[in-house]
Amino acid sequence: MKGYELQKDNNPKTTPKRVALIVRGQSARRVEDRGETVPTAPNLLLREIVIIQACIILLAVMALLFDAPLEGIADPRHTPNPAKAAWYFLGLQELLHYFPPVVAGVLLPGLAVLGLAVVPFVRVNWETVGFYEQRWRGRLLWVSLAVALTCGVMALYLAWPVIVPTLVVYGLLVLPAIPAVPERLRARLGRVPLADWIMTWFVAETVFLTLIGILFRGPGWSWIWPWRAGLY
Repeated sequence: MKGYELQKDNNPKTTPKRVALIVRGQSARRVEDRGETVPTAPNLLLREIVIIQACIILLAVMALLFDAPLEGIADPRHTPNPAKAAWYFLGLQELLHYFPPVVAGVLLPGLAVLGLAVVPFVRVNWETVGFYEQRWRGRLLWVSLAVALTCGVMALYLAWPVIVPTLVVYGLLVLPAIPAVPERLRARLGRVPLADWIMTWFVAETVFLTLIGILFRGPGWSWIWPWRAGLY
């Protein structure tokens, strides 16, 4: 067994010492810099409360000024043509025009919900880094392949309402890679993270499909021009 001997030298010049300097009001433990962050409450919470109150006021004013678009008593012998769902489901009903019910009603909505559930756990959403602020060539290649595959599959079903928003968002995404684009526009679009581009594409698809179902579908789910045939 190895023995240990206490230090007998009490000379302050030869005895090693360690000095810790701690600033008042701070911890001795090293805390990593989290960047420009602020507490959720009250910074975000107050903004959310204001927006919720503004939406409630807007809905109340609209309810006072406009009547609900109610129709007559339902008659099972005379169904309306077209039989449109509620406006917030018209996007799915528009997809049913192009895809089988299992694809439009189960597979595509299920993939959308699964994607939204997975986003918080994927590294793409951990850091708000612009798409072109890091190694962007490889990522742009993968995004281009995904867009080409998506548009190719949609073209087989003639689902142009899905192709158009996809190409529009993709066109905005690739603008910073084009030298002829003005520098200010390139810098602004280049700071947008990939997660924001994906969310923009999702919202654009939803809005585009919903507007088509509301404005441009008539009897038999045929294409109409609302300024000629009116709204159904």
